[in-house]
Amino acid sequence: MHPDFWLQRWQDNQIGFHQDKPTPLLLKHWPALGMPVGAKVFVPLAGKSLDIAWFASQGYRVLAVELSQLAVDQFIEEHGLLPEVSESRYGTHYVAGGVEIIRGDAFALDAEALADCSVVFDRAALIALPPELRRRYAQEIYPLLPQGCRGLLITLEYPQREKQGPPFSVTEAEVRELFDEHWHVEVLERRDIIEQQPSFAAEGVTALDTVVYRLVRR
Repeated sequence: MHPDFWLQRWQDNQIGFHQDKPTPLLLKHWPALGMPVGAKVFVPLAGKSLDIAWFASQGYRVLAVELSQLAVDQFIEEHGLLPEVSESRYGTHYVAGGVEIIRGDAFALDAEALADCSVVFDRAALIALPPELRRRYAQEIYPLLPQGCRGLLITLEYPQREKQGPPFSVTEAEVRELFDEHWHVEVLERRDIIEQQPSFAAEGVTALDTVVYRLVRR
């Protein structure tokens, strides 16, 4: 999936993946990670997620990466931020308080960029990618995170033949295949949400689960 696909989605305001409040499953399961206040949270493919603001409000530091300049600009404007702006090999950095957003390609990051991230939150990154990019994402970005890093991963499962992604269906078997080598993977919750997602049902999707995983870097 070419980056231009996502840039065009932002340009056309086709951002149905954006939520108007922090992710409820994040609020429910975040305590299970046991992260101390002040820990740094990595948020890949962040968009203008309100989860970023929630982390900051709870005293966590945030490193978010987002490809779309429009998404970054909207986040800054909507939260009334006056960030310091700088450039690096990773892209353009916007820093305000405990929040740092890199406007750039997540695949351009390296271990140095993520060295002090002790947790990763992935709600709409893995499921936004088709199979070949999911594998690259899991094999090239997640291994950059330091040993002991913890994560909260939220996926969707549905009969992929019934809908063209994104978001894509990512089964538990695939999650384990992608992450088991370097991460301990534990299912925290599996929930049937088809009745709460009429847009999926309207497309002919007959079953839809959301699954929350706790990850711990080996």
